[in-house]
Amino acid sequence: MDRLKRRSEFRAVGRGRRISRPGFVLQALRATETGREPRFGFTVTKKIGNAVVRNRIRRRLREVVRLSAAGGASESTDYVLIGRRAALRLPFDRLVDDLSSGMAALSQNEAAGSGSRA
Repeated sequence: MDRLKRRSEFRAVGRGRRISRPGFVLQALRATETGREPRFGFTVTKKIGNAVVRNRIRRRLREVVRLSAAGGASESTDYVLIGRRAALRLPFDRLVDDLSSGMAALSQNEAAGSGSRA
């Protein structure tokens, strides 16, 4: 899994499509170059809690992506997951299902030619 690490990369994805789920907000942006693996970024704001809480949410989201995103992620696309507090209390299987459905919804919007946010 390739990762987004620079602020400029996160900001660029923020201008793309987005879809909201109870445990996170999923943002996606199709890159101009083709044939590369999808990249993922994870962020949790300080409003959510202290460093321990934010890191727990980030770790859960990374594991969700590791387990489920390989099949549903579109190539040459950058994704950012913005964690929410609910990501701590939601069952792990629910987070996996939400990620899969979110990626499917974003790819449907793209296929339909929707230039607006979801």
